Amino acid sequence: MKLSIFSRMMISYLAIFILVTAVSSYAIVKIRQFNKTTKYILAVDNRILGYGKKLTDFILSQSRFERKFILTKDQAFYDQFLSAKEDFLRVLTETLVLADTSSKKDTLNQIKKEFENYQSLFDEEVKLVRSKRDYSRMRFELEKQKRVDTILEELETLGVQSQQDIFQRMEMLGVAGDSARKMVIGMAITAMVLVLLTSFFITRTITRPLKVLVDKTRDISRGIFDSQLNISSPPEVLELARAFNTMCEKLRALDKMKSDFFSSMSHELRTPLTSIKEGISLLKDGVGGTVPERQKRLLTILTLETNRLITLVSSLLDLSKMEAGMMTYTFAKRSLAPLIERAMIEMVPLVESKKIRLEQKGFESLPTLRMDSERILQVLRNLMGNAVKFTPEGGRVTISARQVNQEVEVSVADTGPGIPAEKLTTIFDKYQQADGSGSYRMKGTGLGLSIAQHVVSSHGGRIWAESRLGEGSIFIFVLPA
Repeated sequence: MKLSIFSRMMISYLAIFILVTAVSSYAIVKIRQFNKTTKYILAVDNRILGYGKKLTDFILSQSRFERKFILTKDQAFYDQFLSAKEDFLRVLTETLVLADTSSKKDTLNQIKKEFENYQSLFDEEVKLVRSKRDYSRMRFELEKQKRVDTILEELETLGVQSQQDIFQRMEMLGVAGDSARKMVIGMAITAMVLVLLTSFFITRTITRPLKVLVDKTRDISRGIFDSQLNISSPPEVLELARAFNTMCEKLRALDKMKSDFFSSMSHELRTPLTSIKEGISLLKDGVGGTVPERQKRLLTILTLETNRLITLVSSLLDLSKMEAGMMTYTFAKRSLAPLIERAMIEMVPLVESKKIRLEQKGFESLPTLRMDSERILQVLRNLMGNAVKFTPEGGRVTISARQVNQEVEVSVADTGPGIPAEKLTTIFDKYQQADGSGSYRMKGTGLGLSIAQHVVSSHGGRIWAESRLGEGSIFIFVLPA
């Protein structure tokens, strides 16, 4: 009969409890003789040592956060620096209260003074960074590091002082204390070894099957539903494995259903729409007889609407595949500049009809990227198409590309009406469009930006929008180089 997880844990905890109780009972009996001195050590010197380690951690954390802030200008790092600063001052104040000798107080006061100098240097540098003025960064770095090194040295001194005080008080306990201490240490080591061995063998029987489940979960996240779990484990985990196998079978069936659905949709929707489009084209060309001018205009409208439906169906199918994780990408090393130029050429008829200036900047010396060219071209078409659509006659659309560190940043800026601040994130959701009014109210499916976001994310990149009402919009995406 296999023990349940609860039974195994209870047995292991009971064994650990018995061992710890035995060691603790013996230690309590012996330590009573040294109660007064030991309490003082725990209440003062030991706490000072702990605070010293905390202060060391806090000052090192501040040093890391302020360097990251200076490099990235990210407000989050500045906030983390302030949090570490508050923790440092709080622990320093508590340590000063505990200090029981003049040497410790002098050391702590010196730490406080150096910390104030360090804080002043950083505050001054923050002002310079935020004002975007030139300054000697190396000088500030050296000065700050000097203050941090001094603080760390003083903290080491504080630790040495506390340890010396502990040693002196322990010497007062005498030979009897040495004998009792050795006995307690020996029993404690024995107990710890037994605890570790017991914990290892008990938990091993639980963690091994769980690791198999974790590995299988990773396979499922990659779309692999074939293998079955056959593991020897406690009853609870065994039941979970059976449920897991059932889930895999249902996922396989669902995966096949999705594939069949997409295949059917592609055939049942695209093919009839294409046939309708060709039929309308034939009617316009007079295959069925002479077509009056008024009917030609109606057929032209039907052609446009059919094209919209075909585009909508294609977009819906692409987006559904992306959301289901079934979109296939063909990655290869390619140059981004030809794709941008191709997308710009495709925009020329619409640009000329609206008398819009289409400009480009910074395409020189762009590195090759690992990408699916057709999908990235789809992103560029969506962004440029939106920019041209929302830009009024006589406006301007600017496409820029540049390398930033290990990434390539592409931006599409327009001089349209802009996007409300509350819409800057939701416009990337399905069926979401920026509100328009008057001449700026445009028809659309609200799928283009959502598809663009999926494509860019699948390439390991990011996409976002920046805008102010009445000042145009900028859509930016970044791909790893």
